[in-house]
Amino acid sequence: MADNNSLLRIYEQMLRIRLFEQKAQELYVQGLVTGSMHIYTGQEAIAATAGELLRETDTITSTHRGHGHCIAKGGKTDKMMAELLGRKTGYCGGKGGSMHMADFTRGNLGANGMVGGGLAISVGAGITNAIIKKNDSVTVCFFGEGATNEGVFHESLNLAAIWKLPVIFLCENNLYQVFTSVAESMPVKDVSIRAISYGIPGITCDGNDVLELYDVLDSAIERARNGQGPTLIEAKTYRWEGHYTGDGYARGGYRSIEEIDLWKAKDPIARMAKYIIESAIADNELLEKIEAGLKDEIEKAVHFAMESPWPDDEDLYKDVFYEKEEV
Repeated sequence: MADNNSLLRIYEQMLRIRLFEQKAQELYVQGLVTGSMHIYTGQEAIAATAGELLRETDTITSTHRGHGHCIAKGGKTDKMMAELLGRKTGYCGGKGGSMHMADFTRGNLGANGMVGGGLAISVGAGITNAIIKKNDSVTVCFFGEGATNEGVFHESLNLAAIWKLPVIFLCENNLYQVFTSVAESMPVKDVSIRAISYGIPGITCDGNDVLELYDVLDSAIERARNGQGPTLIEAKTYRWEGHYTGDGYARGGYRSIEEIDLWKAKDPIARMAKYIIESAIADNELLEKIEAGLKDEIEKAVHFAMESPWPDDEDLYKDVFYEKEEV
C-alpha cells in the first residue's frame, strides 16, 4: 500500500506530465513542433504510478504515446522539450522527436513508432537481467491494447513465461486503436484473459485509480524480482485527445461527445487531488504550490529549448551506423 509521500510524488508526476503535454500542444499549434505527436492526457496515473515503484536500475520500454513514460522514469522536461523542438540539446540530439525519446541513463530504453515495438525489446532486457547479469532488476513494458493483436505480443509473452523473465507487460487499454474501438477489433472483453495461454497471471484494473494501480503493480514487480516471472496487467483508461495531434475525428466522430465527457469525469489527477485532501495528506495550499512550481519548470523548459542550438549539418550523419570507439 502506498504511503503518503509516495502518493504526493505520484500526484506531482501526473501533473508534470499533463502540464508538459499541454505546453507541447500549444507549441505544436504554433508550428514549433514538427512531425506527429500523440498525447497521453487522461492516462497519466499509469506511468506515474509505475515510475514511483521502479528503481533507477529498472528499465522500461515505451510507445508512440510516450511522453508520460519518459517523465515518469526520471526524464528531464527541458531535454524533452528540446527534443520536440528539434534542438541539439534534446535527448536524441533533436533527431528523434516525440516518438523516439530514450534515456539509457534513467533506464528508458526508448519510445517506439511501431505498434508493439517495445515488446521484444523488453524481453531482451529481461534476458539481460535474469540470465546474463543475474540481478533483480525488472522491466515494465508499456503498450496499447492494439499491440495485443500483433504476433510479437504472443511471441514475447510466450518466451518470457517459459524463461520466467522479470517483465511486467503493462497494457494501457484506452479503448481505441487509432479510430477503431476494441469492440470491433477484439473477440474478448479483457486483454488480461490472454495471459491464460501462457500460464502467467493476468489482471485487469482501473487505470485511472492510483491506489488500485499501486497495489497491482507493486505485487507484479515484487513477483518479478523474486524470479517468479512475468505478469500481464491491463489498465483500463482513456485518451482525452485524438490519436494524434490534429485528429479532427476524435470528438463527435468515431467517439461520441458523451463518451469523452464521461471519461473526463474520471480524471485521475482530480481523483487523486480529492483523495489527498480528504485524507488530510495535504491541503489545497500545498497542491497549488506544487502546480505553480511545475508551471515554472515547464516555462523554463520551453526557454531552454528555444535558446538551444539547432543540430549541426554534420550531425545528420551521426548515430546512423555503429561506430567503434577508438582506444
